Amino acid sequence: MKYKIKSAIMPLIAANVIFFILQMTVKNFTESFILVGNDVFSRPWILLTSMFLHGGVYHLLVNMYVLAMFGSILEQRIGAKRIVLLYFSSGLLASFLSSFFYARALGASGAIYGVIGALIIIMPGLQLLFFFIIPTPLWLAGIIYVMIDVFGVFFPSGTGNIAHLIGIAFGLGYGLYLKKKSFEYGRRFASKKHLNKNEIEEYLKTGRI
Repeated sequence: MKYKIKSAIMPLIAANVIFFILQMTVKNFTESFILVGNDVFSRPWILLTSMFLHGGVYHLLVNMYVLAMFGSILEQRIGAKRIVLLYFSSGLLASFLSSFFYARALGASGAIYGVIGALIIIMPGLQLLFFFIIPTPLWLAGIIYVMIDVFGVFFPSGTGNIAHLIGIAFGLGYGLYLKKKSFEYGRRFASKKHLNKNEIEEYLKTGRI
């Protein structure tokens, strides 16, 4: 029997929360699994484990709020398996590349920015309240976030701005790939005169963006 992932966002949030509890209760847990630039090649697993660590309650709550809000919307459009692929791919890439710029780093921001990047491409007109006040389309909010991170690269404040930029860049690229794939599949779908049940189900799964 083939296993199907029905939802990925809540398990990802749960994993982040569990890791944070371990950070708070297990001695040296954070030190053992944080991303250390000089240790990437000798302890490559820290590229993954650091994605589930956070610097405090506020850091955790903000990241999980954003993941729940944007991740749930994107998951409805592209499915749970693609969300998992996007989350880990953007997070790992952000961890690896940022290790050349930061001595130590932690957090899920690279992965979450990947989710935001893909959603910008797929639903650019999605309205959100920027800073909880100003109604703003997602594409414009994305530009503002990128500008803030670019500014942060030149004027460091302790935030992993480079990881954010890497994550959102990967997400934008993945979103463009999905949009192109959906368009090409839609053209093949439209050119067929007769469709069997399996073809219809496949289109509904992969061509609903």
